[in-house]
Amino acid sequence: MPTVQRWTGVEVRALRDAMRMSLREFAAHLGVSERMVSKWEAGRENIQPRPVNQAALDTCLSRSDPDTHARFTFLVGDSVLSATQDVQVEPIGSGQVHHPTDGSAMIMVEGSVFLSGPSNTPAWIPGYYIDVFPVSNQDYARFVAATGHQAPDHWPDGQCPPEVQDHPVVFVTWNDASAYATWAGKSLPTSQQWEKAARGTRGTVYPWGDQPTPAKCNVRENGVGLTTPRDCYQSGISPYGVYDMCGNVWEWCATDTKPGRHELKGGAWTSPFNRSTPSSFNDANATMKDDDTGFRCVVPADAMDELLRRR
Repeated sequence: MPTVQRWTGVEVRALRDAMRMSLREFAAHLGVSERMVSKWEAGRENIQPRPVNQAALDTCLSRSDPDTHARFTFLVGDSVLSATQDVQVEPIGSGQVHHPTDGSAMIMVEGSVFLSGPSNTPAWIPGYYIDVFPVSNQDYARFVAATGHQAPDHWPDGQCPPEVQDHPVVFVTWNDASAYATWAGKSLPTSQQWEKAARGTRGTVYPWGDQPTPAKCNVRENGVGLTTPRDCYQSGISPYGVYDMCGNVWEWCATDTKPGRHELKGGAWTSPFNRSTPSSFNDANATMKDDDTGFRCVVPADAMDELLRRR
């Protein structure tokens, strides 16, 4: 959790805002006068709370829930927190595990506030693991063999073509994707889970940053004309080390937009680059299947930790 070596007015105001309290409520919570809180907040860098009040502020922050901690960290910024703070950091390639059921590589996305949507609205998302790659044809073939589920329409005689084994599976409906997720003991990501894994916490436009670079992903401008292997665009990975969050295939999300319709994220090889930003909105009927639509899965952090302990 965040800690503070010496409180400033900026941090006092950030804590009150993070707790979503009025000046009167916050003063009563700390056991000080409203005038004292106003003086602290106006003092910016020059406040010197008495030890008893410093302790009250410290206790108030330490006993707050994770959502408040995350809002506080977001509001004050990393630079004004102490060097000894225990703030979750984006792993960038660390913390990778393999799911016990389907063997897929998954990466931890810690619970925190992130900047969501085109307007960069702060939103809290609890911790979860997400597939490093979209589900491949080979992954989906194991599911079909284990369950007897119908194979994608383009597989000859229901068999996965060897040349596309490591490409994202396509021609899958939302219902197909959900069935795979259930079989694997996972779920489809919400649109916000998907977006956070793609953009990180700070609202970058693309997985790799703010520079519009179509060459970092499989989109229409590159003229590839079909799906590519899931690890093809290594320079386009997200801050969490997740691949293909821009281009290659649209990905089904759990979030519904109206009955029978669900969000899609990420754009595809058929999409113009400007439609492939992770914050862009798209949706489709749950029965839609096409040559540019696939999916990946998530698992709540506590559920994954329990699965790994049982192995």
